[in-house]
Amino acid sequence: MFDIERWQEIFETLRKNKLRTFLTGLSVASGIFILVILLGFSKGIENGVTSQFQQDATNMITVWTGRTTKEYKGLNPGRYVQLKNDNFDMISQKYEDYIEYETSLYSIWGGTISYKGESGNYRIRGVMPDHQFIENADISVGRFVNQSDYNENKKVAVIGNKLKTDLFKDEDPIDKNISVFGMNFKVIGVFYDPGGEREENQAYIPISTAQKVFNAGDNIRNMLFTVKMSDNFDEAVALSQSISKGIEDQIKQIHTVAPDDTSAVRVYNTLEEAKKIYSLIDTIKAVFWFVGIGTIIAGIVGVGNIMLIIVKERTKEIGIRKALGALPMSIVGMILQEAVFVTMFAGLFGLIFGLGLLELVGPQVQSDFIKYPQVDFNIALTTVFLLVFAGAVAGFIPAYRAAKIKPIIALRDE
Repeated sequence: MFDIERWQEIFETLRKNKLRTFLTGLSVASGIFILVILLGFSKGIENGVTSQFQQDATNMITVWTGRTTKEYKGLNPGRYVQLKNDNFDMISQKYEDYIEYETSLYSIWGGTISYKGESGNYRIRGVMPDHQFIENADISVGRFVNQSDYNENKKVAVIGNKLKTDLFKDEDPIDKNISVFGMNFKVIGVFYDPGGEREENQAYIPISTAQKVFNAGDNIRNMLFTVKMSDNFDEAVALSQSISKGIEDQIKQIHTVAPDDTSAVRVYNTLEEAKKIYSLIDTIKAVFWFVGIGTIIAGIVGVGNIMLIIVKERTKEIGIRKALGALPMSIVGMILQEAVFVTMFAGLFGLIFGLGLLELVGPQVQSDFIKYPQVDFNIALTTVFLLVFAGAVAGFIPAYRAAKIKPIIALRDE
């Protein structure tokens, strides 16, 4: 039974061994504290990496080309592989059952855009309507490029929030005309991008319009696709890898590029990269758990040791209790209560201190790859209860030894 006298007795026993109790409690508390901090920062890493992937679709396949580096079928190296509208249409039709969103692009770097007395150099990207969903461009005002704009080669533009601030200040840009290399384009929307000002420092126009006004013919710079996701992540990765390989092989075949020429045609698969990153995060979590639990185990061993010392110092008292009729289970309970008290008090202290530090420091962490370090309170609390159970197990061995002491032997102890 847990009564006041019993708790007073526990406090008195621990007071007599205050140095050992303090060091043991410190070891247990530090174990929980370290585990909470490590779990918090592993969650912060996961949040940071996830936010980086959220800037664009995680299931995206990007295709771009360069110059050949190998001779192939009588053709010299150094040829530039120029993607065409037909290449995009062929791939789109071949994989239409597996593609969610798609766009071809034609980009101009350092394009001069002006409005009234303000002007600057910005990236101009010719895109298709699906581009909005591929790069997660959130429309804050107006709309994005639509199919009608694309089909009719309309001179319309969707500008980034940074570009809007530079040229329009506080003026509403919708339906205003901006000058792009001296050509008037009507602003139909303003977008916000999670990637920040760098991504907002550009303007989108229909790719059909871009090819026409920039005399690009049917040339395109690159292609973007997103793969339809399945419930099984591994199956989605396998499908994305298969499509990526198929696209690469098809473009190399069309443009007569050596199969092992990695510079001429490049296909980047974000889903495959995401799997690698998340696997790395799982490994980091496992290492953090290993380190934290290792520290806790050291504290548990300390609890077992201090209980052995307490039993040794109280041998005569235990003998008297048994001589007066105390049952073995009451002796075991007496020792276990002290072990549980040390682990619970120290564990809760480490938990509260760790959570408090994360709440205080977490919002101050400014990093692209560590965001909002936190730990699930239920997991942390469950860990403390497991710690208490482990402390009880650690205390059981000396408690069992105490219960086996014969009264006559215990009374002779000095």
